[in-house]
Amino acid sequence: MNEQYDIIILGSGSTAFAAALRAEVHGARILMVERGEPGGTCVNWGCIPSKTLIHSALLRHEALLGQAVGVGTSLDRVDYSRLFEHRTEVVEFLRRTRYQDVLQGISGLDLVKGTGRFRDRQTVEVAGQLFRSERVLVATGGFPRVLRFPGIEEVDYLTSMSALLLKELPASLIIIGGGVIAMELGQMYHRLGCRVTILEHGPQILPAVEPELADALHRVLTDEGVKVVTGVAICSMGKAGDLSRVSAEVDGRRHEYTGERILLAVGTAPASADIGLELAGVEVDEKGSVRVDQRMRTSAEGIWAAGDVTGGQMIASVGAREGIVAVDDMFNPDCGCRMDYHAVPMAIFTDPEIGMVGYGEEAAMLAGFPVKVNVLPVSAIPKAHVAGQTSGVIKMVAEQDTGRLLGVHLFCHRGADLINEAALAIRYRLTVADLADSLHVYPSMAEGLRLCAQGFSRDISRLSCCAE
Repeated sequence: MNEQYDIIILGSGSTAFAAALRAEVHGARILMVERGEPGGTCVNWGCIPSKTLIHSALLRHEALLGQAVGVGTSLDRVDYSRLFEHRTEVVEFLRRTRYQDVLQGISGLDLVKGTGRFRDRQTVEVAGQLFRSERVLVATGGFPRVLRFPGIEEVDYLTSMSALLLKELPASLIIIGGGVIAMELGQMYHRLGCRVTILEHGPQILPAVEPELADALHRVLTDEGVKVVTGVAICSMGKAGDLSRVSAEVDGRRHEYTGERILLAVGTAPASADIGLELAGVEVDEKGSVRVDQRMRTSAEGIWAAGDVTGGQMIASVGAREGIVAVDDMFNPDCGCRMDYHAVPMAIFTDPEIGMVGYGEEAAMLAGFPVKVNVLPVSAIPKAHVAGQTSGVIKMVAEQDTGRLLGVHLFCHRGADLINEAALAIRYRLTVADLADSLHVYPSMAEGLRLCAQGFSRDISRLSCCAE
């Protein structure tokens, strides 16, 4: 007998939980299907464990900064087993308080453990049981992508997931890829005492990031001692005694790189295979990502998708908002609910941090905007000198005629906090003049946003500390 629900949600990560909470508001009877730990990628093996370790590595690095200004500090050997315990404690606490406890408090929700597979557009099978609903949300997330390089079967490679489960720190690490995960984990492991080499196929690290920011991060990593190589074509992998070996071509010449471990950081693949999407008539693209519109509707009537499985902006907060939009559209199709990604802030947790929102310079021009741009060196911000964090840039993109702010891209101390102010400015269509005329605490890193906006019309080097 098929059990009937108002909504079936495949997955239990940030996207699925936001959707379930929204469905509760609509008074729905909810079935959530999860084959692993509740909480999905973010809390179990993504955002939370990685940022916990990144922050711990930052504390060690700041000991060096303290030493440079005369503060009594020391750099003792890293107790990685204790650090791993700390990581586990944080994950377990947040999994329990933010997911498991919340799950129990959602009225009308049933959780079934197992892999959910479509039998048809309205029927999902889990461990031999059949469940039906006129509304299904696919929020199965993604998993680390693995490229089958020649010889990869000879090496015990790591992915972004398994790298965060290591209980011992490797002496050396080769990272394949130059995206977000490679940058965050590469700097983290280097700061914990691991010799790190990053190999990126393209001409710059972080290919989706504005070049001024990517170049500044490249310099910071190199100055810290991380080896960063771009324009790399991987030829093969294998073993060299007890070490792993990567053979690659750079600028037409063959190079050999060795390290204790190899980390594949080459992106995230959608978890869309083997769940019966074809039986339900759900279309996917060439990478397996589920195709959706702005209302998060798929090609199949009655089926929506949200989060990493759609291959869009793979950010927990974005996936959660997509889940909400999808549920609102399910229960109130006349609500006009749609996803608007333009004012969505994003951060990369390197040190300094990268923050981005809105159009980049080239993207704005491709969209048809006549643009003007200003780039401010972080060294122009007084608080940067106070904090000893003068590396980086702030870049603003504005519409030429109106001055409306189109995009903000920054690489600076506390950048993940600053970008939220910029997102509000873009959401409410402020101009650079509006931002230039705003008041900020002095000294603060956020003052850099005002200085960059002022730089469109004046020479900020001629301003006093608090001048208008």
